[in-house]
Amino acid sequence: MALTNAQYETIIHEYEERQTKNRHKLEARLQEIRSSHPEYAALEDAVSSLSVSYTRRLIDGEAGAKQELSDSLRELRQKRVDFLTENGYPADYLAPVYDCPDCLDTGYIGQKKCHCFERRIIELLYHQSNLSGTLSKENFDTLSYEWFSGSALSDYKKAVNVCKEFVSSFDTCHKNLLFMGTVGTGKTFLSNCVAKALIDTSHSVIYFRSAELFDTFAGYVFGKDKSALEHFLNDLYRCDLIIVDDLGTELESSFVTSYFFTFLNEREQLGKSTLITTNLGLKELHQKYSDRICSRIIGNFEICLLTGPDIRIRKKT
Repeated sequence: MALTNAQYETIIHEYEERQTKNRHKLEARLQEIRSSHPEYAALEDAVSSLSVSYTRRLIDGEAGAKQELSDSLRELRQKRVDFLTENGYPADYLAPVYDCPDCLDTGYIGQKKCHCFERRIIELLYHQSNLSGTLSKENFDTLSYEWFSGSALSDYKKAVNVCKEFVSSFDTCHKNLLFMGTVGTGKTFLSNCVAKALIDTSHSVIYFRSAELFDTFAGYVFGKDKSALEHFLNDLYRCDLIIVDDLGTELESSFVTSYFFTFLNEREQLGKSTLITTNLGLKELHQKYSDRICSRIIGNFEICLLTGPDIRIRKKT
């Protein structure tokens, strides 16, 4: 799972706050019982006194002392439960309080992350992705072939199969995807399908529209906070999957060309996958970007060509 140290520490801090909150809740309940029922203190004192009285016998190894202590403590615990229920409280009112009784609010069961920790990771990854609202509507479960026909349908089905194979082999086979085609042929929808499938298996995914990516790049590069730039580049280069949507819509500049090549090169060297969608054809890519960039894309990306009319317009008409 590609959590940064800061993200991991954020989750651990949440568990620490959860433990503190529940400890205070239990203390408040105990204080409430003590205030309204002073006689309850006698039962608590009895437990403490009993433990002290048996300590020496246990140290001396007296036969039967351990069993006697266990039996006596069990009897006192039952008396406390009876006291609570007789006074209108739940039997477990003074039991330790946990949001997750499986891991006791530690986040771990033994050496393995608890299901609640895994769920929190996915929530964090959704938030990080910039896609949290979109993916509930655009995913493999909502995918439909209704608006396609002829060769466009054939191309789309091929692209769907490529996407599913990309997801299923993600951890064992490094690949990059390039979706090419005219406006409204399903490129962004398929990239969202891939994003949701990977986030749901705890992979980190970050989505940028192309113009947004390079504007963000420029903001950090020309900003004064070099630490912020370092953190941004770390996330950008090491995230499991980066999606760059609508490549070619950004403003042309030497800055874009330079940093786009750096971006592609760094992720390729780190073995990290990139998914790009564009309305441009191969000839237009050559005209807009340097030979080095086009060579990287054509050589390192699996290309899916999507054809047909604009689905958005067809849906409206």
